Amino acid sequence: MTATATPTGLKHVPVITAPEAAALVQSGQTLLVGGFGMTGNPVHLVHALAETDVRDLTYVANNVGEAGLSGGRLLRNGQLRKAIGSFFTSNREAVAAAQEGRLEVQLIPQGSLAEALRAGGAGIGGFYTPTAAGTVIAGDADVRVLNGREMVFVPALRGDVAFVRAWRADEAGNLQYRLTEQNFNRAMATAADLVVAEVEEIVPVGTIPPEGVHTPGLYVDYLVQATLTADALGSSADVKGSAKKVDEARMHMARRALAELRRGDVVNLGIGIPTLVADLITPEHGVNLHTENGMLGVGPAPEQGGALDYPVNAGKIPVTALPGASYFDSADSFGMIRGGHVDVAVMGGLQVDAHANLANWAVPGKPLLGVGGAMDLASGARRLIVLMTHTDPDGTPKVVPECTLPLTSRGAVSMIITDRAVFEFRDGTLTLTELMPGATLDEVRAGTGAPFVEAL
Repeated sequence: MTATATPTGLKHVPVITAPEAAALVQSGQTLLVGGFGMTGNPVHLVHALAETDVRDLTYVANNVGEAGLSGGRLLRNGQLRKAIGSFFTSNREAVAAAQEGRLEVQLIPQGSLAEALRAGGAGIGGFYTPTAAGTVIAGDADVRVLNGREMVFVPALRGDVAFVRAWRADEAGNLQYRLTEQNFNRAMATAADLVVAEVEEIVPVGTIPPEGVHTPGLYVDYLVQATLTADALGSSADVKGSAKKVDEARMHMARRALAELRRGDVVNLGIGIPTLVADLITPEHGVNLHTENGMLGVGPAPEQGGALDYPVNAGKIPVTALPGASYFDSADSFGMIRGGHVDVAVMGGLQVDAHANLANWAVPGKPLLGVGGAMDLASGARRLIVLMTHTDPDGTPKVVPECTLPLTSRGAVSMIITDRAVFEFRDGTLTLTELMPGATLDEVRAGTGAPFVEAL
């Protein structure tokens, strides 16, 4: 089937079934799959592909679905040869496949992945970014100093076929996304030779107002109508499926981090302990929360409901939207981050050293499979606050003279808040400025590996 003209002169995009869409994919091709976790994921298209004998695919997505869902089903079937993405650890079976050599993986920071896809769709060969400079992720990439900053070259990404998910399409293929479902879908819809959009409903031309079109129909070759159910949303299906580790020490750290935020700040909260800060923020604080999967104006988690009802944050947890909130795609989101428009990033840490270097994404003996957006945020936010326990469970200090774990960023940390102390980097010097409730100076001295100045 080929596109025909509508009465308005716009093309009329053929509507096909999911099995017909799957038949468009050939063994050995590169497949782009939209979504962030299972939000905005074209799960019906991918599951139809899992019913075919197509093999040796290169699968490009933020992650390989969840165990048995979307790309996770292709993985179980042995249909994937390689996966390119930023966070494979959300699927334990992908981790096992990589460790056992059944799946080749290429790890790219989340913002670089989004921009590489956008560049691929725009006919740009690649770009230089400060993200990942000085880290193992940079590998043997070309590195240059531009505008006084070390930057890594990232080549553009394109695919043979893209499967994307939108909320609505009109008969001309114009797409409208819902809430945080833009994520990687918008860029991927531009970056493949053939694009199939899975949509909740197909409406007549003119139903979607021009200002409501997120992806113009010129990019879309086929439409598939498929109704999304909670079963397709995996861990995001209900907020009750998410578990936060909450104790008094962590809450002390979250409250101390909140005290650093100022009215009007745009703030990004990482996963783990930093997510607790969100539960403490009220409208009176005047803080605007940003989540890298495409939302500004994040509110608290709802008491019940899931991604069919609410947007999701970077932890794939359903959240609410405050008045004045906005949605955008992953490429725009990381443009905000790299462009210095995020005032504060609050992140977890595995190690911070005396030179303000952060390591928070990889440990020895484990595969390098999950960097997410940490490198982009650490190098792009105007101020970086790290929340972490003062020591490992065995008492090993996490504030160290030199990071021994793979770096997330160099020289970017402004403040460290642990369960025992608060440190700041003043004129480049690690400085103890405060003791946390119940902690003693002797405990802090004994549990800190790096030299520091005391300014209590």
